[in-house]
Amino acid sequence: MIFTASAENHRGREKGVIVYPVYSRRSGGLSVGINLFPDKKSCPFDCPYCEVFPFPVSSVFSLRQMEEELRFAIASVLKQNIPIKDICFSGNGEPSLSAALPDALKLAARLRKELAPSAKLVLITNGAGLLQPSIFSLLADAASGETAIDIWLKLDAGTPEWYGKINRANISFSELTAKIKEFVSRAPVTLQTMLCAIDGNAPPLDEEKALEGLTAELAIIAAQGKGFINKVQLYGKARSAPEDPKASPLPASYLEQRATSLRRIFTENGITTSVEVYD
Repeated sequence: MIFTASAENHRGREKGVIVYPVYSRRSGGLSVGINLFPDKKSCPFDCPYCEVFPFPVSSVFSLRQMEEELRFAIASVLKQNIPIKDICFSGNGEPSLSAALPDALKLAARLRKELAPSAKLVLITNGAGLLQPSIFSLLADAASGETAIDIWLKLDAGTPEWYGKINRANISFSELTAKIKEFVSRAPVTLQTMLCAIDGNAPPLDEEKALEGLTAELAIIAAQGKGFINKVQLYGKARSAPEDPKASPLPASYLEQRATSLRRIFTENGITTSVEVYD
């Protein structure tokens, strides 16, 4: 099944704001975003599809401002009788690498319980923070404990070669995937994969097969451990990016073909995890 919707942009977060309500394709409705980097883009990945444009602001993150903005945003949305699907840590960088994350996570969990108990708590991450033992433990405990945060973990590549093109990170592919395997054995995650063309070329066949194999391996590791894969999200490029057209959208049919192939592999291995496509 393909979910389609107009892609509302996230430019509000590039004006120095900490909290920004947006329509999210993958959430299927209104998501209240939390930006731990209102002053600059801060991420160890350099994905060519990244939609964060340069922005000159002098804002700094503070828990006080986060609480004020989050209370105001939630009240404003609920006043319009719009259901809040989730409260999501995303923003202009990798949230797991912010020194403010532990306290911000506690604050978001408290305000969700108080103001929007039906909303999920989500953290979108590229996994870089998992290389730090303290962050690894923080997220594992938050995902499997009372906080029940839904961790959307990036998995864009199955080979070092495509990883070098689509993520362009200084972190080694083998080191990162090893840590991801360890994490999914400990805690539940949602895997998220961007499928797009780079320099006009779709992922090669060997990359497609390698990513399918790695995704299935993670699901098996999770099932054998204490974690599980909530779902796999395959999504396409739908918003403009500073480096356009280096990264460009692929046809919806391509995404669905990839999903069908992955579902078949899951079935063959007795994996019940759903695979969803967001064009």
